[in-house]
Amino acid sequence: MRIALITRDPAHPLLAAATALLTPEHDVVTLDPETAGEDPEPRADVHLLKARTPQALALARALEARGAPVVNSAAATALLQDRTAMARYARQAGLPFADTRTYATLAELADGPRLPGPVVVKSRHSRKHDLVARVDSGEQLRALAAAHPREPVVVQEFVPNSGWDHKLWAVGDRLFAALRRSELSPEGRGPTLPLALADLPPGWSDMVRRAGEVFALDVYGVDVIDAGDGSPLIVDINAFPGIRGQDGAPEALAALALRRAASANSGLIPG
Repeated sequence: MRIALITRDPAHPLLAAATALLTPEHDVVTLDPETAGEDPEPRADVHLLKARTPQALALARALEARGAPVVNSAAATALLQDRTAMARYARQAGLPFADTRTYATLAELADGPRLPGPVVVKSRHSRKHDLVARVDSGEQLRALAAAHPREPVVVQEFVPNSGWDHKLWAVGDRLFAALRRSELSPEGRGPTLPLALADLPPGWSDMVRRAGEVFALDVYGVDVIDAGDGSPLIVDINAFPGIRGQDGAPEALAALALRRAASANSGLIPG
């Protein structure tokens, strides 16, 4: 099999470890979305879309138009980059996603009515180094708007919690979990701690799988906070996150790539 990685960083730990598992018997190539063009050669049996830049999405769409399998699809990846659309889809599907309001710019938000209580302000468009900040006062909001006046944003109510995010990931049929101190906590973002799936509150694993079904994802992350008594509140969903330090994640990714490639070659619809 030939597996193509759509990325500028094939040395990323997850990709590098999966590549090491695959290369004894399979060919793994890297497609740099900045230079590959939209008709790269040689053809691959499956493409893993790790990058999320406009060039990467254009490459993925071109590959899909020729019938090439891409994990995750360009459409699913692009949808999750728009937090407004993400929240709408999630809530319509019955997922416990945080109530999300959208503003054209931070300046518009700061000029509007006073916000009730603490809120979380995020860039509308998810990307590396995007804006995520807790705002407790009008003064804080005005300072944030002065620094990023034209940034489109979404606003979510700040729900009191332990200060630790539950990082839940799926790779094919495998789930992984960890705890990470939130960047919104007073101490700032902290370490990632191991968390056994058995220690999740009841129903959380099913919720993660449901999120994958709703957004048609194979490799994804779901950020959840415990809103009290084990009640989950989803605050973000990411396509093809890093999943660093999770035993078994590279093996799950390698198995998924081979399974999707075999399904494409046989003409079967992947499960």
